[in-house]
Amino acid sequence: MMPTDAPNSAEAAIDLDRFADIRPYHDDEVADVLGRLAHDSELLNAITRYRLPRLAKLTPPLARAIASFRLQREMRGVSTIREFQQRIANYMAHMISRTTRGFSVEGLDKLSADEAYLFIGNHRDIALDPAFVNYALHAGGHDTVRIAIGDNLLQKPFVTDLMRLNKSFIVPRSAKGKRAMLAAYQSLSGYIRHSITDDNHSVWLAQREGRAKDGIDCTDTAIVKMLCMARRAEEKDAVVGNAIRELKIVPVSISYEFDPCDINKARELEAKRTAGHYDKVEFEDIRSIVTGITGDKGRVKLAFGEPLSADFDTPDAVAAEIDRQVLEHYPLFPTHQLALAETGLAPDLVDLSGVTQEDRDRFRTRMATVPPALRPWWLRQYANPILNRAGRITPEGD
Repeated sequence: MMPTDAPNSAEAAIDLDRFADIRPYHDDEVADVLGRLAHDSELLNAITRYRLPRLAKLTPPLARAIASFRLQREMRGVSTIREFQQRIANYMAHMISRTTRGFSVEGLDKLSADEAYLFIGNHRDIALDPAFVNYALHAGGHDTVRIAIGDNLLQKPFVTDLMRLNKSFIVPRSAKGKRAMLAAYQSLSGYIRHSITDDNHSVWLAQREGRAKDGIDCTDTAIVKMLCMARRAEEKDAVVGNAIRELKIVPVSISYEFDPCDINKARELEAKRTAGHYDKVEFEDIRSIVTGITGDKGRVKLAFGEPLSADFDTPDAVAAEIDRQVLEHYPLFPTHQLALAETGLAPDLVDLSGVTQEDRDRFRTRMATVPPALRPWWLRQYANPILNRAGRITPEGD
């Protein structure tokens, strides 16, 4: 932790300010940010489209005024990040009760509530993956995490404000040129290390850039190399094992019985295979976030692995251990088994012993909504975790 007199030190202030462009907001910034959000026309328009659609069409100014009043009322008394996240926890509980058939957690009891960890998880949903991690930590008596989020998602100022209020820090994906990218990732690596080793504050990071739309979870070695940059630069220590050990990396597996964005993901995979590319429409990621939050997810399960403590010689070895734990702990639902059976790819891996008739009916009902051309891609999203765990992923599934 920082010394208690650190805020009074000019040197400490300068040191902390080096992360000002990417770090989450601090408590003393909350009031100003909330005041700004309460009068942000784009945020208010977004709220009215979902909460007051009829009034938004008839009298937009009145709809925005009502949304602003409600937002200010909802945020009354919120002056710290913790208080803001407590309001989010209430919304999470409501969302879980309405859009899932239950949320369960494994492995958290093996982690200390007094230690900071770098949680590296598989990536299925833009916003909900870290949100479920935070909810599990909060319910388990742990502090919530600082969340890595790509700057490609921060397409609107109000989105940036909301994310940074929720302890998100910015991952630079839009920097141009090798020198700019190197500087950006050195800063990112420094902030993650600072959060874990100086602030004793946990961090969540996806194991790869972007969601695993095909259901194939695999850690990008470049992320491991980025994590080692700060120690190498600050302490002239090029030993991978030393950098990894101090970050206390914990692999995390999250599994959704049904992915609200599964058809959209299948459509993107089909477009890439047939046309060679997929062009996102404007604000598509924001719509994916909304779909993920509001859509039916069935059961959701989160599994925390064990901190990486071995001496690793290479980034590849670190990535391999993260992959091993993510796949080993990945929770399988009847959806995964039924999808694999439907593909006919690996009959010997199919286990339908725990599948009920209700499971079959839900699966069939869901599959019936998928256009025939997209069905192979839709099925592979659910079948691939089983194939991946068994080392059976084929090039056609990549």
